[in-house]
Amino acid sequence: MSIKRANSRRIALALCALAPAAVLLPAGPALAQFSESYKFLDAVRKKDGDKVNEALQNPASQIVNTKDVSTGETALHIVTQRRDLLWMQFLVGKGANVNARDNKGVTPLVVAANLNFLEGVDFLISVGARVDDPNNTGETPLITAVHGHNLAMVRALLKAGANPDRPDNSGRSARDYATLDHAEAISDELEAAAKKRQTGKAAQTYGPTF
Repeated sequence: MSIKRANSRRIALALCALAPAAVLLPAGPALAQFSESYKFLDAVRKKDGDKVNEALQNPASQIVNTKDVSTGETALHIVTQRRDLLWMQFLVGKGANVNARDNKGVTPLVVAANLNFLEGVDFLISVGARVDDPNNTGETPLITAVHGHNLAMVRALLKAGANPDRPDNSGRSARDYATLDHAEAISDELEAAAKKRQTGKAAQTYGPTF
């Protein structure tokens, strides 16, 4: 085999080896969008207000709801995780989706509940967070609050309409977990809420009954 043919063969093999990696990279506009999303989320993590404001200048932009490619987290997930109420308010004011789910099905409300971050829970509820949205294991914010023995959070979620009998993927509800944990004060709150829901359903029954 000539030196020229050998070199050509080595180059071809090298290109074949690189091909799979190249396929994974976005190209053209997609690569630009990927880059802008990364820079925006990085600025949010670093609390770089100037860069975040610059990225949000275009009112038609959806970058406020862009997701981390590895975790699925949005900017609102990130600032909720650091218990930063001011940034949460700012991002929601810019159109952040309060019910966005990451790769594990976690919403910002679930993040706040996991952190026992009552102020965050109250704020997210006030701007339309769905209180019964679970993560991928079926755990709702209310179940999380029961696990954390956080009576104030349980009350806030129940007041917002959380269902004490919604089960997770194991079939257990917030009421079940409160009973298992012997959390009497929380159990009383959940029982009262369950009865109130049943009474409400009965009051909505129309027509004759047989």
